[in-house]
Amino acid sequence: MDNIKNPFSDVEIDRRGLLKGAGAATLSLAFGGLLTSTSKAGTAADVDILGVAKIAEALATTMYTGIINEAPFFAALDPDDQDYFRAARDEEKFHYDLIKSATGNVDAGTTYFFPAAMFTSTKTTLNTLIKLEDIFIAAYQLGVYFFSSNELKLLSAQILGVESAHRTLGRLVAAELGRTEVAGASGLELSSPPNNNVYERLHGINTLDRAVNQVLGYIDPTEAARKGYTTVRTFDPTYVPAFPGLRGNPPESV
Repeated sequence: MDNIKNPFSDVEIDRRGLLKGAGAATLSLAFGGLLTSTSKAGTAADVDILGVAKIAEALATTMYTGIINEAPFFAALDPDDQDYFRAARDEEKFHYDLIKSATGNVDAGTTYFFPAAMFTSTKTTLNTLIKLEDIFIAAYQLGVYFFSSNELKLLSAQILGVESAHRTLGRLVAAELGRTEVAGASGLELSSPPNNNVYERLHGINTLDRAVNQVLGYIDPTEAARKGYTTVRTFDPTYVPAFPGLRGNPPESV
């Protein structure tokens, strides 16, 4: 079992400026009834986790938008698979809007960086998708473990389940396109079966700092340059999810 540490024992997020504007957040009834009156005021730890989650959801929305609009393989997918990607984009944006409402209605950054050929190479696209979803799943597990209220723990679990479905999508499409291996947060793995986890994994991401470091190249220009990430895309915070058939918004409470 992965050793989960206090996620704030070695965190130095402020020096990166990633959570700017989130410190004054109030965790209120903006969660559509999920949060109760007993959890209106979040702890500093809650604010930090939500700040990272907001950035992650903006990054994910940007990634899926790029895949839908630019990736050559997308047009060749079965209509059901295309809809899976479109729904994934909308789900990430729903997550973003909800978390934004709880962090002072402050938008995350709008510039995100990806590996070269991110939206032209099928291998790069799917490996990046799977790696990022692995990281997001691990980060939301930290939320389940360390959030101060049961309401936030529940929300973290509800989002985690959807991110897991997105990871499976990436692996399924990789297998359908003839890729026998994919590279996620723990390196190369067989693409079949697409749902290969008995339990969700942490991939060594047992602190919030480690979660931030895993995505730093996608959000910080200096780290992006160091990693050779040359593809730049802009997040549109005004995008309104419109895919029909989505359910569970806002999230349910117990």
